[in-house]
Amino acid sequence: MSYRSVFRDGLFAGRHVVVTGGGSGIGRCTAHELAALGAEVALIGRKAERLAAVAAEIVDAGHLRPSTHVCDIRIEEEVERAVAAILGVHPRIDGLVNNAGGQFSAPLEDISQKGWETVVRTNLTGGFLMARECFRRSMEAHGGAIVNVIADMWMSMPTMGHSGAARAGMLNFTMTAAVEWAYAGVRVNAVAPGWIASSGMATYPEDQRERLRNLWRHVPLKRLGTESEVSAAIVFLLSDAASFISGSCLRVDGAAPNAKTNLPLPDHQRSEPYYGFPLEQPPDFLRRDDRGA
Repeated sequence: MSYRSVFRDGLFAGRHVVVTGGGSGIGRCTAHELAALGAEVALIGRKAERLAAVAAEIVDAGHLRPSTHVCDIRIEEEVERAVAAILGVHPRIDGLVNNAGGQFSAPLEDISQKGWETVVRTNLTGGFLMARECFRRSMEAHGGAIVNVIADMWMSMPTMGHSGAARAGMLNFTMTAAVEWAYAGVRVNAVAPGWIASSGMATYPEDQRERLRNLWRHVPLKRLGTESEVSAAIVFLLSDAASFISGSCLRVDGAAPNAKTNLPLPDHQRSEPYYGFPLEQPPDFLRRDDRGA
């Protein structure tokens, strides 16, 4: 089945786009949409088998085979090698989706220095290294667009303070890079997903699933988001339609940060989710009968 994108066919024909964290979740979905729109995609991730599986899915959907590159974005030398390898296959890099990330749930007092630094390196340092290398090796000469995928961290992130600090840093990096790299024709923006019924939700422990299952109650739109809805925001910011947008952040969160805790949210089922990706599979415990997605 073909990706049901809202964007026109061939939008990214002839363009080369790197997607980090491309082996699952939002990265996988975004890679499919970009390929469906004609992009030649380079997938980056830590697990070769996952990247190969996504590349095979994209080929099965009738699109150009992505190149795949195993890389731990937290390690500078690996990032340098991966970007060099991408440019050995692709003539240039037109777009970067800095999607790779990860965290674990814990109160601040229980987070070790190692745990803190691991999450910050994953969600902040790795994104910086990828953006810097893509800029140095290609975008400075050819221009391009970078989209950094951060998170809904506006009102704090209790039990995920390491991730909140890193994502806030990535937003500031986005704004700074938009200024410093504008002379080269490079736009830098961010997308901040809220609670998304992505495959990544399935990685959280069983004892947290009841809380995750009920997150929709705190969203004014009364549901969780879909991977396709995040991908659409990313694709828009990569596209020519966003050619005068830089240094901005597009929230995809159903207005959850705007909800006031002292006011009840009216219950309703008026917000219908958008599924453009036919292979999108929310975790079983977040199915629609749980009011998940």
